[in-house]
Amino acid sequence: MSHNPYDESHPQPLQPAQQRIRTAWTADELMDMVFPDPKWAVPGLISEGVNLLAGPPKVGKSWLSLGLALSVAAGGTAMDSVPVEGGPVLYLALEDTPRRLQSRMGKILGTERAPASLTLATSCPPLPQGGSEAIAQWCERNPDARMVVIDVFAKIRGTSAPGASAYDADYAAVGHVKRIADHYGIAVVLVHHVRKAGADDFLAEVSGTNGLAGAADATLVLKRSRGQADGVLHVTGRDVDEAEYALRFYAEQGAWQLLEGPAAEHTIGDSRATILRYVRDHPGAAPKQIAEGTGLSSDLVRQTCSRMAKDVQLIRRDGGYLAPEGNGGQA
Repeated sequence: MSHNPYDESHPQPLQPAQQRIRTAWTADELMDMVFPDPKWAVPGLISEGVNLLAGPPKVGKSWLSLGLALSVAAGGTAMDSVPVEGGPVLYLALEDTPRRLQSRMGKILGTERAPASLTLATSCPPLPQGGSEAIAQWCERNPDARMVVIDVFAKIRGTSAPGASAYDADYAAVGHVKRIADHYGIAVVLVHHVRKAGADDFLAEVSGTNGLAGAADATLVLKRSRGQADGVLHVTGRDVDEAEYALRFYAEQGAWQLLEGPAAEHTIGDSRATILRYVRDHPGAAPKQIAEGTGLSSDLVRQTCSRMAKDVQLIRRDGGYLAPEGNGGQA
């Protein structure tokens, strides 16, 4: 890079508050308090605090995180649909070269101008050995900073304390960036891996111990999908409602797009998606009504509805079918 994005000549640790921070209240005092709403880097998805973004190799985590960094830095919309407020972003691309970053950004941006408010770096010291201070100095120089992305977290987490358990080591590693996120009120995104073997609970797929997800404020797992969607983003957190979002990846532009509607409608076959959409609009519809309303054959509707009920994509009731509540029902 042509300049040092951190200016580490005189790294300074975060200074503790000079006055004692109150940590106890009576119940009525607490109920009378007014708290500001959490600040969102990407509303509904990435809030201030530590956001763990995990996924299998080559699923597109880096394309997603770089695309979000560009969107948040420039302002406008993220993933082609989510309005975002612009502001400074720091992107630590610790597995990339400047040439590869330039190529990726060129794909994503197309004819748009690169935002000057996005700072990119391809190296950073481990968090316990100066990395935290380097990131903090960037935040000090950018008081209106919106987000820091660390891709990948393993490159910067540092070594664990001697004798620490794996859980404690993972928790402490995330604690370094949580301290920065909380101190400056910004979103920090940690790009991470998932285990090779799948799990029923997407949180259990995050590589490492439960200490990583436990210390993070939100966990987002990007998984490959079936049907019309290229991926599903599973999200849960302290300030984020648990949800699933279907995404489509446009390789030519290196861009992820958020698809409208429940994820289940994009991650199942076309016949199932057609039936599910009809049942959502006509709760309690019987197979004959579904066939007439969708134009699908009666035999196909009966067989498909039966299979969808077994997969809990539909709920059988009184001779008809209902759609599950929320974003459930993924195949």
